[in-house]
Amino acid sequence: MKRYDSVIIGSGINSLTAAAMLAKRGQKIAVLERSSWIGGCIRTDEITLPGFKHDVFSGWHPLFVTGPAYGELKDELHKNGLEYVNTDVPTGVILPDQRSAVLYNNRQKNIEHFNRLMPGDGDRYHEAMKYFEANSEMIFTLFGNEPMSWAAIQSVLKSLRSKGVTEFTHHVGSMVAPTRKWLDLHFQNDAIKALIAPWILHTGVGPDDAAGSIMAQLIVFTLEAASMPIPKGGGSELVKAIMKIVTDNGGEFFTNAQVEQILVENGRVKGVRTLDKSEYHAQFVLANVTPQQLYDKLLTPDQVPAQVRKDAQNYQYGRADMQIHYALDRPLDWKDEELRRAAIIHLTGGMNGVSQSVTEAANGLLPKEGTIVLGQHTSYDPSRAPQGQHTLWIQLQEMPRKLAGDAAGQIDTAGGYTDQVVRAYVDRIEERISQHIPHFKESILKRVAISPVELERFNPNLVGGDPYSGSSSVDQFLFWRPGTGYKRHETPIKNLYHIGASTHPGAGLGGTSGYLAVKAMKG
Repeated sequence: MKRYDSVIIGSGINSLTAAAMLAKRGQKIAVLERSSWIGGCIRTDEITLPGFKHDVFSGWHPLFVTGPAYGELKDELHKNGLEYVNTDVPTGVILPDQRSAVLYNNRQKNIEHFNRLMPGDGDRYHEAMKYFEANSEMIFTLFGNEPMSWAAIQSVLKSLRSKGVTEFTHHVGSMVAPTRKWLDLHFQNDAIKALIAPWILHTGVGPDDAAGSIMAQLIVFTLEAASMPIPKGGGSELVKAIMKIVTDNGGEFFTNAQVEQILVENGRVKGVRTLDKSEYHAQFVLANVTPQQLYDKLLTPDQVPAQVRKDAQNYQYGRADMQIHYALDRPLDWKDEELRRAAIIHLTGGMNGVSQSVTEAANGLLPKEGTIVLGQHTSYDPSRAPQGQHTLWIQLQEMPRKLAGDAAGQIDTAGGYTDQVVRAYVDRIEERISQHIPHFKESILKRVAISPVELERFNPNLVGGDPYSGSSSVDQFLFWRPGTGYKRHETPIKNLYHIGASTHPGAGLGGTSGYLAVKAMKG
């Protein structure tokens, strides 16, 4: 049995930020990770060929560098060797008819670019962003604090007083509108709509889901402000820098250490026990797990109130994800040269295409023409591949968790996500990319695909391959994530805190739930 001040279950970004903050407070920390690596969904590995460094799961850091955890840890992270590189073209889009558009990290350039695509669209974009900025204090306060905290309540009351009931009601109504409504109100050009619409997939919802409007605006604002920073050499460089903060302050990391039970005594957390029956005792425990793992597996039934258990059992997961990684002997030869500098490019049929693929995935079907997310890390971090060669990071966010068929009627899916099904679907993706990059297939040195089934095998928080550890629909957002029983990341057990993507403020490589839990801890 070992004694610590705090034990953290899991080593994802929220666990790491919490560990660093607590270690800096002087606490003795233990981080227990079931896998063989530290970092959760941050993992850099040469999974294709030697010399090609791939961010296997998550790959982009705008939420982290604009979040409160980075603000507190920034100086030490960079002292420990972390170096961010960036681009002035965070994203772009390519449509089936070869039309394209990009978003810059410069407001004036975006206005001019959008006005060239459709006179007036740039001006309307400017007005929309000015409106968002004027009302952003309440939005950022809600996302950066506990929704029921005094800071959040004060922010809402301040907005209500300044606007009046009528205008405030209108503002809230616009926030909960679907992405489609916001795009149709502000833009006439289909390419501009297609540039923004796929980004809502990165929040775990679709363009016709409620509350997508505010998320779309928040994403565009963040991309314009921060662009797409990535650690030079791979995401694991961030992990290394955070780990050094912890270990320099006496903390420890344990891999292949799967927690089987949270130990409780008289309603207060006592520590944890791992599968090998080792016990780690602590005053505090932070659990970076899904609600079902926490309340159905790690705690016993007598320790969990009936309503909390019911909320956990009713917690819903969203669409699945598939990752594809390529080692290439050349960069992607886009006709639009601006796309060559873009961090992430969406290959999509447009807003209707995104909507159709979301519906197909919800019905259990492999999309006929799903959105392809192409990440070009080596376009501005050449250290990730041998000289003159490149990596390609692909994410497919419209995959069914339970596979029932193929919308195109071409792939036999009777056996689920078999190797044959995955190969056939990846071939379909390559055919579509080749329509825009004629010599794409010739440039491939090796590819590695990670199916939804494999994603969950790598990380049990990715239930059914859901990369966001739970649907971000309006009923599982803000006040309702992960349930309504407890706030401030607290649980029915004293000094046991629930963190991770299943908790507020949700998914994304930001570290905010770990940050908020630490701020709430006393003692």
